Amino acid sequence: MASVQLEQVGKTYIEGGVPTVHDVTLDIAEGEFCVFVGPSGCGKSTLLRMIAGLETISSGELRIGGRRVNEKAPGERDVAMVFQSYALYPHLDVGENLGFGLRLARVPKADAQRRIEEVAKLLQIDHLLRRKPRELSGGQRQRVAIGRALVRQPGVFLFDEPLSNLDAALRQQTRLEIARLHRSQGRASSIYVTHDQVEAMTLADRMVLLQPPPPGALLPQPSVAQCGAPLTLYRRPRNLFVAGFLGSPRMNFLPATLVERRDDGVVAALADGTRLSLPVRADGVNDGDTVTLGVRAEHLRPVPDARAGGASPGARLSEPIRTQVQWLEHLGDQSLAYLAGPGGALVSRLPEGHGAPAIGEAFPVAALRDEVHVFDPRGEALPRLHEEADACAAR
Repeated sequence: MASVQLEQVGKTYIEGGVPTVHDVTLDIAEGEFCVFVGPSGCGKSTLLRMIAGLETISSGELRIGGRRVNEKAPGERDVAMVFQSYALYPHLDVGENLGFGLRLARVPKADAQRRIEEVAKLLQIDHLLRRKPRELSGGQRQRVAIGRALVRQPGVFLFDEPLSNLDAALRQQTRLEIARLHRSQGRASSIYVTHDQVEAMTLADRMVLLQPPPPGALLPQPSVAQCGAPLTLYRRPRNLFVAGFLGSPRMNFLPATLVERRDDGVVAALADGTRLSLPVRADGVNDGDTVTLGVRAEHLRPVPDARAGGASPGARLSEPIRTQVQWLEHLGDQSLAYLAGPGGALVSRLPEGHGAPAIGEAFPVAALRDEVHVFDPRGEALPRLHEEADACAAR
């Protein structure tokens, strides 16, 4: 196992241009499973390739196992990489593919064969050692690609979207296998790149959400939008980008105006005049400022029509929000109601056993107060009255 430290790492392809990756500072501990996630163009694969030595580093410093490796060749960095495209040699059988890196490293034959057999058994491909890649399924090829990294026993494993070529069932199965391998290999240090939120949420000890440069930007912004435990990012997004990227369905956003600041929070008025009392601190905002309210579908609850005109009696529920049903989506394990609300569209996850409303029906909803996010005019989340510490602190 080896730690990985990045200090203000950046990548610029055009001199004087906007960096593709900018000001990334991370401390990935020994044995940690760290996932880079983000939309296309955010630089997550570029950052992984810089760690691997396949891309040069334009600025900053990279250390692996405490050693500066900015100028080191890939083979001198004590890393092994699993590629999206598998990158198997078609003329070699499975056993030869597994052992190719060991042969280049001049590992003694007996030791190499032992490692190959151990990894093949671990990955349940020991019966495929004499087959060529063309004789394997997509899932089997991916296991061989993972095995080729495992036999090298590196300090750090690097995964570049290894499941994107697999179908849904194989992705789930292989995702579980990768998690199992991480535990069985003494929790070897791993850095994993994906655009898939499910992979990121289920695999990561810590998730790093990267954001692309703003369109037409003249000045760079830090590439890391937020990092921390997956549920921390989901429950406490730092800004509108994080809130809108994570979650399916995506977070509901409603424009509002800040009308009152109090010791126990703020009062925000929606487009139709509905006022919501919310437990956040009014740091850096003033009465009259335009803010954005964010609430997830599972935190937007139907309320009886009889209460539509007044405040919800439960202390945890907000004042009712007037909406109208536009569409219903029944997904087996859950039902979603798509609503027209004050200032925008909303989605509510209906509680189990709740009757399906009719399309066009008035449908008042209330939000869980503690789960409503308030974003200031710059898109930054206002802190809650008892805010958690930033989970991206160096370890």
